[in-house]
Amino acid sequence: MTATAPHFGPSPTRRPLTAAALLAVLISLLFGMVLAGASPASAHAALTGSDPQDGAVVATAPEEVALTFSEQIAVSDDSIRVLDPSGERADTGAPRELTDGGPVRYGVALHSGLPDGTYTVAWQAVSADSHPVSGAFTFSIGAPSDTTVALPSDKAGGGLVGTLYGIARYAAYAGFILLAGGSAFVLACWRRGAGERPLQRLVVRGWITLTAATLVMLLLRTPYTGSGKLADAFDLDGLQAVLDTKPGAALVSRLLLLGASALFVAVLFGAYAKREDEKEKQDLTFGLTVGGAVLAIGIAGTWALAEHASTGLQPGIAMPVDVAHLLAVAAWLGGLAALLVALYRTPHITAGAVRRFSRVAFGSVVVLAATGLYQSWRQVGSWSALTGTWYGQLLLVKVGLVAAILAVAWFSRRWTGRLVDGAERVASASGEGEGPGGSEPSGGPAGPADRDEGASVETAVNAPVDASVETAVDAPVDASVGTRGTGGTDVPALAGTAEATEVTEAAEAAAEVAEVPRAAEVPAAAASDPERAAQLARQRAALTATRNKRVRDADAERSGLRRSVLMEAGIAVVLLAVTTVLTNTEPGRTEEEAARGNTAATAPVAGGQVNLSLPFDTGGQNGKGTVRLDLSPAGSGANDVHLWIDGPDGPMDVPEVKLAFTLESKDIGPLPVVPDRLAPGHWTASDVQIPMAGDWKLAVTVRTSDIDQTTIDENVKIG
Repeated sequence: MTATAPHFGPSPTRRPLTAAALLAVLISLLFGMVLAGASPASAHAALTGSDPQDGAVVATAPEEVALTFSEQIAVSDDSIRVLDPSGERADTGAPRELTDGGPVRYGVALHSGLPDGTYTVAWQAVSADSHPVSGAFTFSIGAPSDTTVALPSDKAGGGLVGTLYGIARYAAYAGFILLAGGSAFVLACWRRGAGERPLQRLVVRGWITLTAATLVMLLLRTPYTGSGKLADAFDLDGLQAVLDTKPGAALVSRLLLLGASALFVAVLFGAYAKREDEKEKQDLTFGLTVGGAVLAIGIAGTWALAEHASTGLQPGIAMPVDVAHLLAVAAWLGGLAALLVALYRTPHITAGAVRRFSRVAFGSVVVLAATGLYQSWRQVGSWSALTGTWYGQLLLVKVGLVAAILAVAWFSRRWTGRLVDGAERVASASGEGEGPGGSEPSGGPAGPADRDEGASVETAVNAPVDASVETAVDAPVDASVGTRGTGGTDVPALAGTAEATEVTEAAEAAAEVAEVPRAAEVPAAAASDPERAAQLARQRAALTATRNKRVRDADAERSGLRRSVLMEAGIAVVLLAVTTVLTNTEPGRTEEEAARGNTAATAPVAGGQVNLSLPFDTGGQNGKGTVRLDLSPAGSGANDVHLWIDGPDGPMDVPEVKLAFTLESKDIGPLPVVPDRLAPGHWTASDVQIPMAGDWKLAVTVRTSDIDQTTIDENVKIG
């Protein structure tokens, strides 16, 4: 039947207050993300400096190459490689730590007597938050040259292995949400659901998914953080090395906790589901609740131990907040999945269970808003990072998806209100609305509530249909179908209502396949013909399924609730995918910090010096030589320039030398500089004004005769 949109319920004051609260949560989440003022937080290590600097030209070969990182990293023997122009190794071996209480620095020693040319530094490491990071840059000795080394284009953790690892990470999150959220739904919202097979399958599949994904991630750690070759997943030496790392220990701990979780699931859907004594069941509920909470916190902690929360700013606060955030996600989205399965596959779910989940979901959203507020501030930190980095943009998408789910959830709450009201109206009309214990007060215990309310709602809503179908199956179809129950008991008719129409349709559908003989009439035939008995059992199962579907579809409120919950679940799947990508993305604060560090690494700072060595050839006689130039302090404002020209036999005197500085990005220049000759082959210029920092182009013009001259261009970082 076609369900109409629900009207506003009887509490006009509460709904605006609830909407205002949700709006306030969203606004605080959005604006709180960009609070600044804390010291830099790092997640995903970033290269913030190097010596020699990227693109630098040094006069003599350095003794070592040193790299500075934003956070602690794990390195191997090949984490830093220096390659000469021909592609051969120029370093002496494994990197050594140079931190000494300051910034995180690692270096490798170089061979002595290195020839001039362009050298490539390639590095790869694992950051403290378990993610692989890599990069490369070049520097030159004497003068730049051609090189056969190609800078790696693929980042660490990419390719097929990276894709598989990302899928396993997503599956692990999804499995945990189904396992923890589904179990919480059963214990907190609908204890009778422990005996429902569809909910059992949902939780067990969550456990299987999380266990399989964790095993896959453990095997893929070696190629994911190293070679990138899928075959290395079965390298036992690599697996042993992974077990000695923090991410490896976290994955193994998760597997051990999942072993204990298997026992929890077995008790929940075994002894607990079959327990009849109410006192014993309540005691078991308490034990399962405490044990399940400990296991859920422990499993969630394996992510906090090895992900963004474990490093950077305030890890002692960030890790518990991360655990609370993940548990809230599981309670909300996992409970949502359990509710969706219950609405579609278990027609006897009570209105009280839906109402209790609504309260759990609201509390989860409040926890998500508070923890997300802190996490966003910690990882983003500024408006520029929110809009100008990939992490910030993904975070905005995530906030939008959360807002969409909350909007749909608001409609679900309205359907829930009508579901409760409708159940009470039908129960009142049928005269069977009060079970042995009466209806459950709002917020009452879940166990007795499930029994009493479930009985009243099922009796009120399903009794007419049950009576009709049983009459169709077990007795001749006559005019009494739909108006008399088993044993001839009169059932109040719902004449003129949609429910009555659906009941009649259910009875007609049952009657069409009611050639099944009555149970009392077929025992001899069934005993002599097992095949006939099996056929009868199948027909009765089909009738039961038909009846359940008719009952389910006859309730407009439940149909509307199913649709809105299905929409919530669809958005939640996308939200989980975005969250998974976020966990593998460099946070906005760190990205901006790395950009500042890279600028500092490639540009001389005030008080430093630019040293260039530029070969030239004017094409005439004695036209070949080398220009050596020192610019100090290489910052905005006044600078000093010293320039030497060397020929094949020593200092080379030329008729004219000119310089020009151009900042093309700002359309500044060229700014001409004419140095003074200080000595043969040596020129100097004082108080050279460079107006601002930036990537300047330096043009050096050398004239060796009246007609032979050349201009050499070189980019230099100022300030």
